[in-house]
Amino acid sequence: MTASPTTRFSPLLRWMGITLVVLLLLQMLSVLILWDWGSEPFRQLVVERLVSQAPMALIGLVLMYVSSRLEDPSGSQARTPLLWSVCIISGLLAVLLTAALPIAFGGDQLLQDQTDQQLAAQRAQLEMARQQSQNPAVLQQLVRQAESSGQIPAGASDAQKTQAARAFIDRQLETMQSKFTQAEQSAKVAISQRRFGSTGGAIALIVAFTILCLGTVL
Repeated sequence: MTASPTTRFSPLLRWMGITLVVLLLLQMLSVLILWDWGSEPFRQLVVERLVSQAPMALIGLVLMYVSSRLEDPSGSQARTPLLWSVCIISGLLAVLLTAALPIAFGGDQLLQDQTDQQLAAQRAQLEMARQQSQNPAVLQQLVRQAESSGQIPAGASDAQKTQAARAFIDRQLETMQSKFTQAEQSAKVAISQRRFGSTGGAIALIVAFTILCLGTVL
């Protein structure tokens, strides 16, 4: 008697799933081989690698689960070693991701603090530049520099010289303001990606692995 088409696909799905799970293991080993758990950057790297590669393992485990169900659609047979493997691995990954949440939250706060410090420094530089632009001595210094470099015609009046210097300062301030605004927007995007893409993704993966783990034994 020939096997049904779905049964013939079962070994292919099983080995595809196992391959994806092994790839996760290799990706994690490439980081863990540099073991330095006392270093905050290393812990963040481990968590980021786990969260970014865990969806691949989830797909692999689902393929393994589907493969097992195709071989026994009625579920009349005892649970196979493949199903137990899916249960154990998915449960282990759910536990690891749960344990990684405090580190992920700490990374979010660390990134927020670093971003705030960088933006505060840039904001302070911008405010200092604005204050200096109101200083007559700075304005006169720019006029002398422009005269020596030939940027201001020799016959220009004092009002024209001052206007040219003021226009130069305004352009510089506008450029600094534009750079600060871009840095602020980039920082918000980076924090949002970290918070929702990494930490939020970890929570979603915990739910998915837990459901898969329970689905193999219920």
